[in-house]
Amino acid sequence: MAKVSGKGMQMRVRIAQEAARLMAEQGITDFYVAKRKAAQHLGAPDTSNMPRNAEVEEALAAYQRLFQAGEQAMHLNDLRLSATRAMRFLEDFNPRLVGSVLSGTAGPHSDINLHLFADTAEQVALFLMEQTIPYEDKLKRFRLGRDETREFPVFRFRAGEHAVELTVFPNEGRREAPRSPVDGKPMRRASLQDVELLLHETESGFTETGNGQ
Repeated sequence: MAKVSGKGMQMRVRIAQEAARLMAEQGITDFYVAKRKAAQHLGAPDTSNMPRNAEVEEALAAYQRLFQAGEQAMHLNDLRLSATRAMRFLEDFNPRLVGSVLSGTAGPHSDINLHLFADTAEQVALFLMEQTIPYEDKLKRFRLGRDETREFPVFRFRAGEHAVELTVFPNEGRREAPRSPVDGKPMRRASLQDVELLLHETESGFTETGNGQ
């Protein structure tokens, strides 16, 4: 692996920070798009010193703590609360929360991303139709291992103010999560009980802050 120069490392950090700002302020959710746009803003569209997605996520969390602490915490709490409602609604499909709402970097424009498990994707489609919920469907590619990728059905609908994206995996897909686009490791998945615990911790923090004032 080639050694990065001091100037190269400095550019890498600057791109990560600018990409994080764009994601926080403009609601960009695609790391690649945010990094390319950041590089252009910094006058280095052809640079080879691109940060890893994990570096951008770390910079995003730091930006939110510094500039959006109270506002972002409220948005995150609202998203997690909406996620628990969606998970109860979809309980027959063993929903698991993934992505930025789980990691804590979600903003007001973030989707609620859920992984569902069923014998067929048609079961989920039929359930949504029976509940008269309009949805959009597509296929989305995930990386399952070092070199294996597969497409899985995705259903997208709105629940109040938030967009909910459901990716449907076969039942055996519960054993191994696809790789995260952030760090390449198996995606962290959270059950309804896990998310309710996160909400309880967040609400306790709000209470303590209020009492402290």
